[in-house]
Amino acid sequence: MKKLLIVEDEPDIQELLEAYLHDAGYETTIAGDGVEALAKFQKDKFDLILLDLMLPKIDGFGVCEFIRRESNVPILMLTALDGEQEQLRGFRMEIDDYVTKPFSMPILLQKIRAILRRTSAEKEENRCLRYRDLTLDLDGMEAVLAGRSLDLTTREFELLQTLISSPGRVFTREVLLAKLWGYDFFGDERVVDSHIKNLRRKLGTEYIETVRGVGYRAAKENP
Repeated sequence: MKKLLIVEDEPDIQELLEAYLHDAGYETTIAGDGVEALAKFQKDKFDLILLDLMLPKIDGFGVCEFIRRESNVPILMLTALDGEQEQLRGFRMEIDDYVTKPFSMPILLQKIRAILRRTSAEKEENRCLRYRDLTLDLDGMEAVLAGRSLDLTTREFELLQTLISSPGRVFTREVLLAKLWGYDFFGDERVVDSHIKNLRRKLGTEYIETVRGVGYRAAKENP
């Protein structure tokens, strides 16, 4: 069952969306403000996020910006703001669709289904992740470098996958801890450095760059 996060502060719309989406076969979680939305996003995995813009504490653009630093989860903005500038800003932040209130529930459901079909197809096509002469089998959790299988721990595999999924993007230690160890992890940030050190040793080549004072990244291909 697909899991959807509904980020909406109006109780009537929360109830409407929850009722229709349950009837359509989706599992839903409700967040009534931006802070709650980010906490639930970090705690669980969702297949799609319905995101209002005019939210208490942190507005929808702020929520979207944070999520896009962490994930490519589909985001459908659902808002009363119908101006062109708001819509363009949303699409520049890599949302998947923009629906203005009042909206047709049947049409919204079709948009949700279309987004989920597309993302499911993309996942089917991307079971392997390739970077230079390194290949990650995401289903089998196997890493192969130039024909040589690497003996990686689960955490090392996840860390390597995160870095090479976005070549050139710098990941801070805080982001890596939240993404891989969980937002409620209270250990030392140096655990990230330890895993990076082990990964470098096993790779035997400089795939992972240190950005001094910030974090780590996989170098862009063909820089």
